Amino acid sequence: MLNLKYPLLLASNSPRRQQLLRDAGFSFTVKVKPTEEDYPETMSAIEVPVYLARKKAEAFRDELNGQIVLTADTIVVIDGEILNKPADAEEANLMLHKLSGRQHQVMTGVCIMTDERTETFVDIANVFFKELTQEEINYYIDTCKPFDKAGSYGVQDFIGMVGIPRMEGSYFTVMGLPVHKVYEELKKYIL
Repeated sequence: MLNLKYPLLLASNSPRRQQLLRDAGFSFTVKVKPTEEDYPETMSAIEVPVYLARKKAEAFRDELNGQIVLTADTIVVIDGEILNKPADAEEANLMLHKLSGRQHQVMTGVCIMTDERTETFVDIANVFFKELTQEEINYYIDTCKPFDKAGSYGVQDFIGMVGIPRMEGSYFTVMGLPVHKVYEELKKYIL
């Protein structure tokens, strides 16, 4: 494990983010505070994931006590529309049909906060979906239950394996944590 000057707190329940951070060599604890994931309607899509990541980090502002708090938020954008997490199978079906046979963007915003400073950034990947059949969409929704995923899909799941022939940008950004950029920021704190 990489030794940081301060304890690292990952403020995310995402098992994917936890695994990616662990695989990148970091030791951390997990703590989450419920945070409303709302944002101003006038905000441009590229600002939203950073705004939400910072909002999640700000919830810990009064209890930093020498810790590094890491938060992230991922959105899926197609035709300027943000696709959030689906409420149910019907909404997931609609989202996947919207993405089918098209290109979209995945934007992951990150906030790294300490007592002394707050760093934020966004990483963007372009994702290309093949034309999906209704059977593939049904199978995916039934087996993978993508209700905790922006845009109703996980790149590491069945739909990513069979439905994404290519992407431009980091696979890990699409998974929810641009590890290459997070590592560069956290490297400043390595002993």
